[in-house]
Amino acid sequence: MVCDLESVSLEDLAGGLSGADAVVFAAGAGPNSGSARKDSVDRAAAVLFADAAELAGVPRYLMVSTMGIERAGAPGMDQEFTDYLRAKGAAEEDLRARRIGWTVLRPGPLLDEPGSGFVRLAVPALPLAPVPREDVARVLLELLDAHAAIGRTLELTAGAEPVAEAVRVALASA
Repeated sequence: MVCDLESVSLEDLAGGLSGADAVVFAAGAGPNSGSARKDSVDRAAAVLFADAAELAGVPRYLMVSTMGIERAGAPGMDQEFTDYLRAKGAAEEDLRARRIGWTVLRPGPLLDEPGSGFVRLAVPALPLAPVPREDVARVLLELLDAHAAIGRTLELTAGAEPVAEAVRVALASA
């Protein structure tokens, strides 16, 4: 299903998710999209997606969020980035209040380069560092089948551990 998360109805989205074992929310408004879109995509679309997943009976929800949410509004931070961090934080709070089997993955700044298959994954907080999008996807695939990831928030950066081992270690220590 291809849809615009800023205009799709709850019922249409739930219909598209019907029968899924899990969903991954990885949408984002993107840089320089403006504060209003940070709210409409990074918060409201994540909430709509969770509403639709629950309505469709999907048992598992993985959300790609971002590292640094606690820094929202720090001195010198531009307003749009503050709004982005606050929108992601509000989406996380909404998800944590639900009965769905949720996992929040907070990657560092995303890189558009090939992944290495090696990451650093931990319960917050890791030092801020980038991570290739491809490695984020690899970690999400591992987390989908990891029951121990339910109800967890994890941070992700590029690192030295193979993805499967990083997931195993992070979930064993969390």
